[in-house]
Amino acid sequence: MIEKLKDKIREYYKDADLSPIVKAYQLAVEAHEGQKRASGEDYIHHPIAVAYILADLQLDVATITAGILHDVIEDTPYDFEDIQKEFGEEVAILVDGVTKLGKLDFVSKEEQQAENLRKMIIAMAKDIRVILIKLADRLHNMRTMKHMPPEKQKAKAQETIEIFAPIAHRLGISAIKWELEDSSLRYLDPKGYYSLVEKVAVKRREREEYIQNVIDILNEKVEEMNIEADIQGRPKHFYSIYSKMVYKNKNFDEIFDLTAVRIIVNSIKDCYGVLGIVHTLWKPIPGRFKDYIAMPKPNMYQSLHTTVIGPKGDPVEIQIRTWEMHRIAEFGIAAHWKYKEGKDSIDDFERKLTWLRQLLEWQKELKDAREFMETLKIDLFTDEVFVFTPKGDVLSLPQGSCPIDFAYSIHSAIGNQCVGAKVNGKIVPLDYKLQNGNIIEVLTSVNSNGPSRDWLNIVRSSQAKNKIKQWFKKEKREENIQKGKEILEKDVKRQGYQFSELFKAEWVEKVLRKFNYHSVDDLYAAVGYGGLTSNQILIRLKDEYNKIHGKAKNKNILEIEQPRKSNRAKQKTFGRGIKVEGFGDIAVRFSKCCNPVPGDEILGYITRGRGVSIHRADCTNIKSLEGAQRFVDVSWDKDDQVNYQSEIQIKAKDQKGLLSNLSNILAETKTSVTAMNARTGKNDIAYINMTIEVKSATELDQLLKRFKKIKGVISTYRV
Repeated sequence: MIEKLKDKIREYYKDADLSPIVKAYQLAVEAHEGQKRASGEDYIHHPIAVAYILADLQLDVATITAGILHDVIEDTPYDFEDIQKEFGEEVAILVDGVTKLGKLDFVSKEEQQAENLRKMIIAMAKDIRVILIKLADRLHNMRTMKHMPPEKQKAKAQETIEIFAPIAHRLGISAIKWELEDSSLRYLDPKGYYSLVEKVAVKRREREEYIQNVIDILNEKVEEMNIEADIQGRPKHFYSIYSKMVYKNKNFDEIFDLTAVRIIVNSIKDCYGVLGIVHTLWKPIPGRFKDYIAMPKPNMYQSLHTTVIGPKGDPVEIQIRTWEMHRIAEFGIAAHWKYKEGKDSIDDFERKLTWLRQLLEWQKELKDAREFMETLKIDLFTDEVFVFTPKGDVLSLPQGSCPIDFAYSIHSAIGNQCVGAKVNGKIVPLDYKLQNGNIIEVLTSVNSNGPSRDWLNIVRSSQAKNKIKQWFKKEKREENIQKGKEILEKDVKRQGYQFSELFKAEWVEKVLRKFNYHSVDDLYAAVGYGGLTSNQILIRLKDEYNKIHGKAKNKNILEIEQPRKSNRAKQKTFGRGIKVEGFGDIAVRFSKCCNPVPGDEILGYITRGRGVSIHRADCTNIKSLEGAQRFVDVSWDKDDQVNYQSEIQIKAKDQKGLLSNLSNILAETKTSVTAMNARTGKNDIAYINMTIEVKSATELDQLLKRFKKIKGVISTYRV
């Protein structure tokens, strides 16, 4: 294994000293001795596979050495000092940057995930190679995920699609990004994935012949113009097709660019020359031409993209780039790693990582794990919109950004004094959604009262949100201190304690250290401006109280706001199928917006006078609920066999016997229907909405699968 790895490295680093890699291999074999992976193979196969991936990216010896050792600190008796002593500080820092914070105590799994990612971001900012090792580690784990239990497969795939694939995209490493996305889709929606694989395979031969025809025509014309070019077909990745079908509501038959043509030439001049040939041969589709050479993406990607009506009247997507652009498109930041060694290009290299610096800035401000994770996903995952300053400079902002986002991206002072904006010379409202190519001019006033709290609901970028919060934190400090103290006093009272019982000086000191605040006023202010929830503080203070006084007082906001049990029928709603952490009989009700069923991840929200409302964790309405301190941990009571309502939609061809077939399945499965609505749309397509009663998400999935098998049914899904 090690000899093959050395041969691979010598392909791009002929004179490299590979002795640290051999030494790292020997240490890893010894350290991981006796450890097995879920597949049953020796653990050493994993770090070597990670090293192979890093070598594919043509990374330096130190990075590959760290790749072999990346699990040593986390999973073996070796520590940072041992690695530093044997391999030097550079390798030790890289290994430590990838190591999880597994030995610390966390309130929740989400907090642990957030803190691990926070640690990784800080390490990335110091040395970008940390994330390259982590991406290689995650890629190999996804390749071998079939050996893991289903619940772990889904959790890892979700984290990969939300965090690691977007990071790979931000770094421009498409070679890793596409594979992470496709392998995640396989575990998140296996039915959708394999159905797509089947559909793509059906007309593959026909598509390949068509694309080959396009390539032959292009080769002939390019040769006539004496341009040296490599022309290839490039199949679309499954996740790319899936995204168009799900998020743009397209049928498979409506997606024409399943295969694209890529033309690689020697110079930028040849790129535009070939573009002229393409547009002379076939008519371009308006709005589908993008010049990423003149205006590169923030992840350094450069290419010309155009979609034309091809020889048979079908659209064909064509990409044109140079060999250097192609290398950067595949390897992204990794392709630039060698250049960092030269002094002249260090500034250029650092400019390409400005998004990472911003990520580092705002992560320091976010104390709450849930908020940190949500903001990270928004910042990494959203598409970008490119806009211009009045001077012609290009700025990249998250899709859906408004002029306030633009103002804060220029400078926090401009954002704070913003009173209006012009787009392309016309005044627009501050919640106007910016479009590609807009020229933005911010109108400011020194007499401005500063940002409004409403802006937090309008802005899209985490940078703008943070700067608005910072303004309130600084300018309204006294007001925040007073407000935070009032919130805490109110919640302490609601939970049945006296303020003096919980706010002991030595206990508060521990809370201050935990959340990195210097004084009690800082703590109050954080609660006042929303940087911290009262619940986060009270959980820790109550833990200290319990250590001395035993079990916590059995009082809570719920006991004060619990609805009365007026009759036996209503008593059935108390605690049905749900356990609320720390309580016995409690009124619960299932929110109609998302209708959770066992198997769904859920959250509880303390309502005013109606007990606890149960929502799915991914419910969009959760964000609009006020008072983070009103959320409580809830779980499904597996011993309680209760039916739950869930709404489903069936899309099918409008035909005789459809309702009869559906009814037969409902009768066979003894499924109760509490509501039904049917309508016919365009092209004789019928949409049937049903509210049914099921015992679990698994039962619901099985029912949807049976509906899907009915002739004429196009799709079935949970609303």
